[in-house]
Amino acid sequence: MSVSSLHASATQLLEAWQPTGVDASLREAMLAFLGSAPRGCLREHAPGHITASAVVFSHDERAVLLTLHPRVGRWIQLGGHCEEGDETVADAALREATEESGITDLRMDPELYGAQAHPITCSLGVPTRHLDLLFRIVAPPGAVPIRSHESTDLRWWPVDALPDNADVLLH
Repeated sequence: MSVSSLHASATQLLEAWQPTGVDASLREAMLAFLGSAPRGCLREHAPGHITASAVVFSHDERAVLLTLHPRVGRWIQLGGHCEEGDETVADAALREATEESGITDLRMDPELYGAQAHPITCSLGVPTRHLDLLFRIVAPPGAVPIRSHESTDLRWWPVDALPDNADVLLH
């Protein structure tokens, strides 16, 4: 892993992203965070860290794959921390999506799909903040997800019939 390549990729993604409204403010806040936190893409950065998220759609884009996260207690997109071997945040998002879904041959849009910020007590064991960079990923036809140990449940949900406690960004 290259700390500088992860940081540079997060910065480049956010600089290229042109959101409006509240997302524009979030973009500026994340860029300011990265400007003050050279190791801000790593889990070890306790005040908060960039995380890599994947909004995985079915091949026909009628369903989205969500995980019932054991710590969060809600249905959310797949994703997690950047790790050794991840050169970019996009690499981390694709790795997390593959690991957590058990689906191979996922197709990822390389541009930033969105961003979110969440207070959480993650594996550090102390309150922190996840600054999620989200990527749009499409599964191949017939993809059958396999739940990993990181999930209480994992399933496809119709994009127009998400569970009540879902927290996922759909454009």
